[in-house]
Amino acid sequence: MNLSDPQDLASLLEAFLLAAGRPLSLERMAELFEEAERPEPALLREALEILRHSCSGRAFELKEVASGYRLQVCERFAPWVGRLWDERPQRYSRAMLETLALIAYRQPITRGEIEDIRGVAVNSQTVKTLLEREWIRVVGHRDVPGKPEMFATTRAFLDYFNLKGLEELPTLAALRDLEPEPVLSFSDEQTLGADALQVALEPAEEPREEVNFSSLLAELDGMEQGLKTDFSDLPEPLTEASGAAAEDAAEEELPRPDEGASRH
Repeated sequence: MNLSDPQDLASLLEAFLLAAGRPLSLERMAELFEEAERPEPALLREALEILRHSCSGRAFELKEVASGYRLQVCERFAPWVGRLWDERPQRYSRAMLETLALIAYRQPITRGEIEDIRGVAVNSQTVKTLLEREWIRVVGHRDVPGKPEMFATTRAFLDYFNLKGLEELPTLAALRDLEPEPVLSFSDEQTLGADALQVALEPAEEPREEVNFSSLLAELDGMEQGLKTDFSDLPEPLTEASGAAAEDAAEEELPRPDEGASRH
């Protein structure tokens, strides 16, 4: 195999990604080569682009997410591929999705600030579940009496929802323009596209209600109108590039989405 040939290198990278079963960063792929044969980053990117084009028209695609690159089944096959799993797909309560949406769009945010916007108390189990799934984490404490914990999303959250970075979160303006689409529910092994952030809901002790992520965020936008919560102490917006890096240092604050994409 000629590792200086982008075509040969693309085939090898495909093998890496198929065997890994998880996203691989450019740095991690480079580490898999002996130093003497290690391709330059530019050559690796060229090979990945070749691999991306070679997936065109096939059942799988090359996707770049926060943790790196991965090969995944195309989203259009999800309704059929999902039948491979016998267990019932994971379903999330409305309260949990509201909490997750507010953390994603207003991070870093405290539990009290979430409660101010939603108008109801945040159940401890909701926060615990999001922490256990590693979709959110504590990034610090607000400098106010009681030192409440501040929550932000994680790289795992971005990976699960097929997002490369926080700037890919849809703006509320874009969400309002979306036409209603059928609600899909996915098991833990499946991934969602950035334009398929729709999750079936199952409120506790109430008839099952299905709401898509877009309409949920639009509702949250309405909840905040006229709210007199003071968010003036929030840190200045940070760059998206540090969003994934913050995962490796607990004391670092996870960046917020830029102002154009982080309204709620």
